[in-house]
Amino acid sequence: MSAFKGTWLAALFVLSIHTASPGQAQTKTQAQTQTTQEKTASSSATSVEDKNVQAYINLLRQNVRQQKAEIMGSLMLLSASDATKFWPIYEQYESELKKLNDGRVENIKEYARNYDQMTDEKADELVQKAMTYQKQRAELLAKTYDRVKQELGAVTAARFAQIESQLLLLIDLQIHSSLPIVGQSS
Repeated sequence: MSAFKGTWLAALFVLSIHTASPGQAQTKTQAQTQTTQEKTASSSATSVEDKNVQAYINLLRQNVRQQKAEIMGSLMLLSASDATKFWPIYEQYESELKKLNDGRVENIKEYARNYDQMTDEKADELVQKAMTYQKQRAELLAKTYDRVKQELGAVTAARFAQIESQLLLLIDLQIHSSLPIVGQSS
């Protein structure tokens, strides 16, 4: 997150250099104006950053869920009879997963709020919450696998688990690659 702010400040700095006439000395008033602009840019960057996080959260909740269901439907290769059994199980799974993901989103927001002043205690707390989320998500997938296996057999359940695991890995990669590494602020 700090890198994002730094990028905005650097862009503003470069812009201010290119708009000043060559060899022109900055007066005290110009220096104050530049400082005010940098503060405004920093505030704007924070606002933009918050909007980006919210847009990401909305995308995760809407678009990805819809795409997941479409991908799941196309790869499960279910007969009409099997689909009648599978989809209610999957919908319950997605409902429970949404609750877990809400906690994950809160943890990511907490990470963003504390990124610039990360302490050992806060870092440990955030990692512990992230690992708890991963454990609960794995338990939910295992529980759903068992339900699908009971209703549709082990092969269909294995297909579900494999597809879902691959989709979750892709989503995780997307999330993790968008977060700055802790302690790497600029």
